[in-house]
Formats: sequence, C-alpha cells, structure tokens
Amino acid sequence: MSAVASYATVSVFVAVVAAIRGVWSPCGLSMISAINPFSEHSRGNRYWLTAAWFVVGSILGGALLGGMGALGAWTLTPLTDHPEAMVALASVCCLIAVASDTAALPFRLPLHPRQVNELWLGRYRRWVYASGFGAQIGVGLATYIRTAAVYLVPVLGALSGSPPFALLTGLLFGLVRGLAVLLSSGAGDPQALLRLHRRLDWLAPWSLRAAIGIQILAALALSHLAAGGLGLLGVATVVAAGAGVTRRTRTRTGAGNEMTVRSAYPR
Repeated sequence: MSAVASYATVSVFVAVVAAIRGVWSPCGLSMISAINPFSEHSRGNRYWLTAAWFVVGSILGGALLGGMGALGAWTLTPLTDHPEAMVALASVCCLIAVASDTAALPFRLPLHPRQVNELWLGRYRRWVYASGFGAQIGVGLATYIRTAAVYLVPVLGALSGSPPFALLTGLLFGLVRGLAVLLSSGAGDPQALLRLHRRLDWLAPWSLRAAIGIQILAALALSHLAAGGLGLLGVATVVAAGAGVTRRTRTRTGAGNEMTVRSAYPR
C-alpha cells in the first residue's frame, strides 16, 4: 500500500470511529430519544422521512467540518514538498488526542458542553428541526465532544495537503453521525427505546476505549510512515509511558478505568 493510501486509510478510520463515539454524547442520545418511530407518529410525521432529513443535515454539517480541513490543506499546500514532516506532525496530533481522552496529562481539549435546542421539536416544521439538529450533530464541534478524535478529523484532513480529501473526510464523518439516528428505527414503543438506551449505556465505556485504541494505532501507523521503524519505536515508547502514568493515577485514586472514563467525559 502506498504512503498516500495508508494515510487516507488511517484518516478514514479515525473519522468513522470519532463519528460513532458521538452516539454517546448527550445530543446523540437525545436525538435517539426524540426521533424514533413512535415519537414521530405522535407528531403526525413519518419516521423515515424525518430520519432522512436528519441525515441530510448531518452530511451538510460534515461538509462544514471537512471545509475547515480543506482550508487548512490549501494553506499548507506549500509544505507538501515535505510529506514526512506533515505525517510526523499528524502522528503527534494523534498522541495529543490520546492524552486528552485518557487524562494521561493534566489538560483536556475542550468538550464544548452544549446541546441542541429541543424546543425546536414543537416550534418548527419537521424538515427544519430534523435537518437543523442533523447539521449541528454532523459538524461535530457544535455540541458535546465525546472524544478528541473529532478534532483529528479536520487536522488530519489539513495535514494531508489535499483539500478534496479533507472535504470528503468531513462528509464521511457527517454521514456516519447522521446514520446513528437509525439506531432507534426498531423502537416502536417506549419500552423498546428504554432497552436500546440500556444497551447503549453498557457499551459507552467500550466505545471510548475503541476510540482511544484507534487513535493509538493511527499514531503508530503515521509514525511508521514518517520515519520507519525508528518513528514506530518512538511513538510506542511514548504510548507505553503514558499508559504507565495513567495506571499510577488510577492506583492513587483507587478507581479503575470506568471511573477515568466518566470523569473525563461527564454526562
């Protein structure tokens, strides 16, 4: 696989996992509760059409996120003569995101604790609230950010040096976030919706671990692209050291991984 294809593959995986992790944001969970077959039926709407409007809005939001990356890629075009440096910087950005998600360092990237205005449900027409909610969810940065991988989507797009690729990565992120609304497609009554939320609650810590794991793999893969085995060894050493710091922190607090996850991303 060529270096370009490898970089693209890493970026796509990061975008998809970041979007999936968004299901567990307060907004993601509230959208599942607000847009489902029985709630839409009570409003006199067809669920599938409402969901379609939501996905369209989310794709448009993803286009905005991708546009940020495309602008960055256009700005960094002069640096494309030094691809190793750009890939190495991308690897460093992945490590920063991992540190933020695991609380390995005493800093956090902003969580942006904002939710969509659910008063729109009774105030506006179906296409307005569905597409409007979708756009805010799809842009990724407008509501609660549940993993630092969201920041990596435009950053990796920018460091690719390709505006079209950066835009496509954002569109993919928006599409995946929008499709999450279909999780409620089988919730035909409140009891079914409650069971769905219980399953999602059980999966919540695993979704964060998956996001962290993908970011670590991305950092390793990108370091290998940038500097071969030496880069891979350097990033592996940093990851191992960070894991040791996190383990000692948990030992001092007397709590396990679940406590760390909840303290880092409160509901």
